[in-house]
This record gives sequence, C-alpha cells and structure tokens, in this order.
Amino acid sequence: MKLIICEKPSVGKAIASALGVTSRADGFYEGNGLIVSWCVGHLVSPMDAAGYDEHFKKWRYDDLPILPEPFRYVLAPGKEDVFQNVKRLMEREDVTEIVNACDAGREGELIFRMVYEMAGCKKPILRLWISSMEDTAIREGFSDLRPGANYDALYQSALCRQKADWLVGINATRLFSVL
Repeated sequence: MKLIICEKPSVGKAIASALGVTSRADGFYEGNGLIVSWCVGHLVSPMDAAGYDEHFKKWRYDDLPILPEPFRYVLAPGKEDVFQNVKRLMEREDVTEIVNACDAGREGELIFRMVYEMAGCKKPILRLWISSMEDTAIREGFSDLRPGANYDALYQSALCRQKADWLVGINATRLFSVL
C-alpha cells in the first residue's frame, strides 16, 4: 500500500478524488491500495533560540551571534495531532512506500522531509511532481512517480534556506532590538 502525503487537506481531497479513493476516515482517505493524508503546511519547525538554552530567553548583545550546532526541530504548536496522524499512518505495517505529494518546489520538499525525518520513517520515498490539480494531471503524475532520492539536492537547498533565515532572523532581530 502507498501512503500519499499532501501539503494541505484540499490537495489531499483532490488527489483522493482523482485516484478513486473515496473512503474517508479521520485525517485521511483510503481505498484502491492507497492512503491519502496531509500535513497542513509546516508541521515541523526549527527550535527557537530559548529551546537551546534558557539563557537566550532574554535578548542580550553579548550572546550574539547564536549559532546552533546541530539545528534542532520541534512540532509546530497546535499541529501535534496532525503530525501524530501522519506518523501513525507511516508506521502502518501495510504501508510499503511513501509518496511525497507536497507542493512541487523547495518548500514542499522541506515540509515533507521534515515530517518524514521527525517521524523516524525509513520506508522508500516516491515523488509526485505536478503543477496542476486537474484530475488528468494528477493521474499522469502518478503514472510517472520518481524516486525521492532524485530530489535530495532540492531538500538540501530548502534546508540551507531555512537555516539561513533562522540565523539571520534571530541574530539580526536581536542585534537591532538591543541596539
């Protein structure tokens, strides 16, 4: 069975409909050897500076720059139940492959991979790469699923962008605020 992970519930509904998956459960659709679920955007995000050290709760010039090594991640507040649903589906014994159906681009790759890694999943990844939500485009995309490894560089690019945003955002905001 393939587990298809989308970025948003509306995309999950469209993909399920296009592929004839009609049985709806709490947080997913199932049928035809497929499970379709979703992330609701970023479920995993970089840890705030104070998560690394309580000392960073107070903004001080002498603490800059803050350079976490390694970067650590947390579940986005209020989205824990969505993550647990996706993780539970990934862990199902009948699921043999995971399809990344998040948006075709750097952020979609990041959203999926962060959830996949936080869930500790090791199952093979396939990538759905479509730019249209028309039924025919969805079906054509599923007939041409690619290995997830083909998108490793895109994921690394997204991770670099995310880390750079964090470093500049935390350090510049604190610097200019304390000055």
